[in-house]
Amino acid sequence: MDNILSILVFFPAIAGLLGFVVDKDSARAYGISVAAIEFILSLWLWFSFDASNAGMQFVELIPLIPDFGIAYYVGVDGISLFIIIMATLMTLIGMMSMSITKDIKNMIITLLFLEMTMVGVFVALDAIIFYVFWELSLVPMLYIIGAWGGPLRVYAAVKFFLYTFTGSLIMLVGMLFVAYIYHNLTGVWSFALTDWYTLVLPVDYQLWLFAAFFVGFAIKVPM
Repeated sequence: MDNILSILVFFPAIAGLLGFVVDKDSARAYGISVAAIEFILSLWLWFSFDASNAGMQFVELIPLIPDFGIAYYVGVDGISLFIIIMATLMTLIGMMSMSITKDIKNMIITLLFLEMTMVGVFVALDAIIFYVFWELSLVPMLYIIGAWGGPLRVYAAVKFFLYTFTGSLIMLVGMLFVAYIYHNLTGVWSFALTDWYTLVLPVDYQLWLFAAFFVGFAIKVPM
């Protein structure tokens, strides 16, 4: 199946948009059906995966801003494939075990958009594309906290936004720094992670970059 990764990424979002016209009494069944289809697609990816190939597979590459080396560049290896299957399975389980009754239609739509961002993060091979999906995940998370949180949900949502946005900015600085180093060494800009693999960085650079990425990941990962 051509463009299977793009289908995996954007199918939940398209289904989420269509969910606005679904009757609220059918929203739960609709969400479970969409999540089940997404999980089946991820299993198809698994059965089509060539375990003897250690490289990236199902690669899609579409240049977006060539002068800066930014592209829609996605692919999976054995590790990201397993995480994608886990993400789609957990979304399906979440849909099936959902106990809330308040605005369940909006919750279903929000979870579908969240699933899109999760899969997008795991297939991204371009740092900017990764960052876009990473930041987009903030939107459904904030909505879930604000709409279905406890008495202090607004306070919690504001705090969550401030901390995660700050951490993400620090991570973005780290990404731009790596791209700058790559440009200095090669004369071209690139945000492709497969290009960054070729870099040999001094230990002090590695420690600084580890700190930048750790802060960005550690703040949001618990959610």
